[in-house]
Amino acid sequence: MDNELSQHRASIDAIDDEMLKLVNRRAEHAQAIGALKNGSVYRPEREAQVLRRIKENNPGPLSGETVARLFREIMSACLALEKPLSVAFLGPQGTFSQAAAIKHFGHAAQTLPSSSIDEVFRAVEAGNADYGVVPVENSTGGAVGTTLDLLLATPLKICGEVDLRVHQFLLRKPGALAKPVKVYSHAQSFAQCHEWLNQNLPGVERIVTVSNTEAARLAAEDETAAAIAGEMAAEYYGLDKSAQNIEDKPNNTTRFLVIGTHDAAPSGRDKTSLVLAAKNCPGAVYELLAPLARHGVGMTKLESRPSNAGLWEYMFYLDLEGHQQDDKVAQALAELADKAAFLKILGSYPVAVL
Repeated sequence: MDNELSQHRASIDAIDDEMLKLVNRRAEHAQAIGALKNGSVYRPEREAQVLRRIKENNPGPLSGETVARLFREIMSACLALEKPLSVAFLGPQGTFSQAAAIKHFGHAAQTLPSSSIDEVFRAVEAGNADYGVVPVENSTGGAVGTTLDLLLATPLKICGEVDLRVHQFLLRKPGALAKPVKVYSHAQSFAQCHEWLNQNLPGVERIVTVSNTEAARLAAEDETAAAIAGEMAAEYYGLDKSAQNIEDKPNNTTRFLVIGTHDAAPSGRDKTSLVLAAKNCPGAVYELLAPLARHGVGMTKLESRPSNAGLWEYMFYLDLEGHQQDDKVAQALAELADKAAFLKILGSYPVAVL
C-alpha cells in the first residue's frame, strides 16, 4: 500500500510541475496580448467563451462548475500581472455583493467597498473603479429599484451578470451558549428567513441593520445576540455558525449586474437589457412587444417602474435573449425605437456562466 501511495504522490508531483509550467505559459500569452492592446486585456465576452468551453470539454471527475471556478482564478491572476482590476461593490467587507464581485472577477481583483449603490455607480463614472457590481433582483424579494433607476440615469453600460445563490447563516460570538435574546440582520434577510425564525427563535427580538455585515459586527460584540449573514461575514468577524442554510427557499438567488464604461461584444450566448416608455395611445404596450415576437426575440424579463415624468407613467425594463448586434435583435430594436416614446439600451453582455 505504501508503495502504491508513493507512486500516486510522485505522479501528482509531476503533474503539478507540468501544470505550473503551463499556467505560466498562459500568463506570458496574456501579458503579450495586454502589450498589443496597450491596456487591460479584460474582455467579458472572451472570458465567458473560455469558461463555457472549459465546462463543455471537462471530462471529470471534477464538476464543470468546479473547473470553471479554477480557470476563473487563473484568468484573474493573469489579468492582475499588468494591473489588478478595481471593482466597486455595495459594502462593507463581507457582503453578498463582495462575494458576487469575487465570483465574477476572481480573488486577484481589488474589491472596493462602497456605502451605497449610488456610490458604486459614482466610483465607476469617476474612474475610481474599473467596474462595479450591483444587485438588481432577488428570486424572493424581487427587483432592486435603486439599481434600475440609476441604470436609467447613468452613461455606464451593463457588461456582465452574476447569479449568486444566497445562503444565510445564524452567527454567534464564539463561546455563546445561551439562546440569543436578539437577532441582527438586514430587512431583506429577515424576509428570506421569516419562517425559520418563527419556528426556531419565536419571540426573539429582530433588529434591522443597514447590512448583514453590520449585523455580524454587532453580534461579534455581544454574547446575547445573533446575526443572520453570509459565510464571508462569519469569516471576517470570526463568528460561529450556529445554523446554516436557514433561508426559507433553498434556491434563493440574487442576480447582480457588472457595470462599466463599455458593454461586451457578442459571446455566442448573450442578453440585451433596455428601458423604454410607451406612447400615450391605446394598445401602446402591445405595439412595443410586437416587434420582439415578429423577429423571434425571446424576452426573459419585463419590469415596470414609476417614471419621474408624470403621475401614473411608467418605464419598462426588458431583458432580451441575444446581443444587440445579432441580426434579429437589431431589427427588433430598430422597430422598437420607432414605436417607443423613449428607448435606452443599457448593454449587451454574456449570460452568467458560473
